[in-house]
Amino acid sequence: MMRIRVTTTDRTVDSSISRRDFCRLAACAATGTLASGFAWGQSHLVQGRVTKVALLLSGVITDGGWSALAYGGLRGLARTPGFQTAYMENITLARMQQVARGYSDDGFDLIIGHGFEFASALIDVAPDYPAQKYFVTNYQPHEAVPANILFIDLEYYAAAFGAGALAALISEKKFAVGFVGGEDDPNQQRIRRCFIAGAQYAVPGIRGLGIITGDYDNAARGREAAATLVGHGADVIWHGADVTGLGAIEGAAAAGIKVMGCYSDQTSLAPRNMATSFELNIRGAVETVAKWVAAGSFTGGREWKPTVDEMWLPRAGANGDHNPKLVSAEAWSGFQRVWRELAARKIAVPS
Repeated sequence: MMRIRVTTTDRTVDSSISRRDFCRLAACAATGTLASGFAWGQSHLVQGRVTKVALLLSGVITDGGWSALAYGGLRGLARTPGFQTAYMENITLARMQQVARGYSDDGFDLIIGHGFEFASALIDVAPDYPAQKYFVTNYQPHEAVPANILFIDLEYYAAAFGAGALAALISEKKFAVGFVGGEDDPNQQRIRRCFIAGAQYAVPGIRGLGIITGDYDNAARGREAAATLVGHGADVIWHGADVTGLGAIEGAAAAGIKVMGCYSDQTSLAPRNMATSFELNIRGAVETVAKWVAAGSFTGGREWKPTVDEMWLPRAGANGDHNPKLVSAEAWSGFQRVWRELAARKIAVPS
């Protein structure tokens, strides 16, 4: 276990990791301006008051994805006057409640549980600390939750629909596009269905293909899935599968077809083939909720529902939001129309 505090005054770090590793991780987490997805007035912060924010992780900040994204939000707060931050990683299910109570006893104003696995623990802890606020980066598990805890709809399904639409629009053959998924669970199955629906919405008659590999952490399976999709005629591939998705990107690049990244900007992994990446704006969510707490405007007992264009940000490295060599102006304009409709919730994505 590792508990690290980063203060906004002297930027000191109390940890057992090396200075070189910390600087490397901080630099990675600090890239981009993800919080731009949400509107926020800095003037709303209460002057002279320090807001303490703790981030709880079941993974590690070096994962290059889920945990690293939340850590990026914490780093953004650490550089913002008026915030003091801390985090703990590799927290097991058995210790989640204990750790949350520890930070609550230490007087932290906001405790963030990053992922669905923290929901039960924080729901149990929150009523015992009515002065503290809690945020879980996942759907609200049931209707009645404590008034000082907030959940979030990350808009996975609308993003998948939009990704399918863009894949179809940038397809050269207009024959088939493909999705590579991770664990065989209801969420990944619905993401696959939404991707296919989006492709067919944008280009009627195009085939939407999807392979759920059964594993988030197997690059070899991702490469195999990409090869299979290419063999069935797909000329654009998107993934939602972490490390397995990295293999899918490799497979698409090896086949010389277009590919789209997920969760973070993955342009550097296949710069000649990456049309865009759909980057999950966890950093923006973390920063926004913390600033609500600092301003006294936090309201819990509910699920926050950002729009898809707030929660997912198209990124393509130095190209901006897309690579114009791989995405025509006409295709991008068509995608933006679909994206706006999704953000306005005018499109019903598959359930």
